[in-house]
Parts: sequence; structure tokens; C-alpha cells
Amino acid sequence: MPESSETATERYRLRPETVVTDRGEGPAIVFAHGTLMDRTMYDPQIDALSDDYRTVAYDLRARTDQCATEYDLYDLADDADALTDALDIDTFVLCGMSMGGFMALRFAKRYPEQLAGVVLIDAIAEPHTDEEREQYRQMAAQIRADGAFADHLVDVAKNQLFGATTLEENPGLVEHWTERWRTYPPEGFYREMHSWLDRPDFTGELSAIDVPVLSVHGAEDVSLEPERTESMLDALPNARQELIPKAGHSSNTENPEAATAAIRSFLEDVY
Repeated sequence: MPESSETATERYRLRPETVVTDRGEGPAIVFAHGTLMDRTMYDPQIDALSDDYRTVAYDLRARTDQCATEYDLYDLADDADALTDALDIDTFVLCGMSMGGFMALRFAKRYPEQLAGVVLIDAIAEPHTDEEREQYRQMAAQIRADGAFADHLVDVAKNQLFGATTLEENPGLVEHWTERWRTYPPEGFYREMHSWLDRPDFTGELSAIDVPVLSVHGAEDVSLEPERTESMLDALPNARQELIPKAGHSSNTENPEAATAAIRSFLEDVY
């Protein structure tokens, strides 16, 4: 029987060292990954930034022993709060990619006093379309029923998560992640996807987020096209965007130099 959501949150408070990469000292930035990814997607940023900042990347529920728990984005925000509390991080910049970004917006609503800023990587405030939700719902249900990631669904996912340049010029990066996907528990993927699949539009809540926000978005993102960030950027009181060339939905892994430069500039302004 799945653990309760409360138990899942407490595992972040009681066992944080089992789910984090924590390097460097100074002002903190906390990294939350997206669906089908894990904390290692931020290795390039941790390598580059940990000389000047405390860099913390952590695994969200789907990569832990709580992968089968039913949860939503606010539960993930509670997890992040428990984790940072356990690590004695009082104020930080929260950086989230895709699902991690959806969560970061809700964290900003629930725990505003903890944030110095927010970085959104390939994330939007609007919900997915009905057509997109149905496609993702079918994908998650099939993987759950099969108990495995079929080849054709891996192909669908890699074309959603990586841009054309990466698919053509960096097949090693794509293969690295597709091999990982095959080892993830299907039930974990199902729960992970359903944590955000039916989320309501968050655009109306954005005016209350008064910390600086940086949107880092792959110019080749076909999963969430860059123009879908426009309503979010308009509604946020203090936001700017950096488009990352030659990168898709996983822009910080596909073009890490450009993404890291944008994040570093933001951190210098915030701190």
C-alpha cells in the first residue's frame, strides 16, 4: 500500500542526505528536476556555480522510495520546504525545470518568505491543452500497464525532451537519458506525470510573486514552445527571459554553457 503524502514529505526532512547533491558555500540555489529526469541533470550547473554558491540538487519523489505515492505540485512544494529546512537553508533561489518549474511557482505562493528568486527552466504557468493531457494520460497508462517503457514511447519522450540540434549532434546525451528512463519504476512515472497533468491555470496567481524570476527556455522546445511563456512573463511583476539557442525542453543539459551563464547573471543580480 502506498505511503501517505505526509510520510513522503517527512522522508525529505529526516533523510535529506540520501536524495541531494550539496556542494559549495554561500548564497543558495536549489535545483528541482523535471519528469523523467533526476538531480544529475544539474551537474553542469553545480560544477560551474559551486565555487561561488551553495548548490543543492535533489531527487523528487519519483526517484525515491516514495515513488508510488499519490501527490500533486503542492505536495512537491512541501517536500522542498522540508528538504531545505533539514539542510538549514533559510533563503534561496529555487530553480525548477518543467515539472520542477510548475512546482516552483506554487512554492512561491505557499512559502514566499523563503525565496530570494525563482528560475524557471522550460516551464509555463498555463495548463497543458486538453489534447496534450489526453496524449500524456494514454502514455502514462500504457507504461503503467506494460510495466516497462516500450521503445516507441521512449522515442516519443526523447523527441519531446530534446531539441533538434541535440537529437542530431549530441546523441550520446539522448542515449544517456533514455537508458535511465528504462530503469525508472513505471508506477513512479505514472504518479509523477499525474502530479502536474491536470493542474489548473496559475497565471492569475503570478502577480503575488514579488521576487525576481528568470525564465530560461530552449529556443527549440517543442514540448512547451517558447511563446507559451508570454502570458506568464507578462503577469509576473519582476521577470525576464533568456532563450537558449540549440536547445529544446531540457535546455540546461543541452546547452549548459548558455543556460549556466544566464543563471549566473541572475544570481549576481539577486544576491
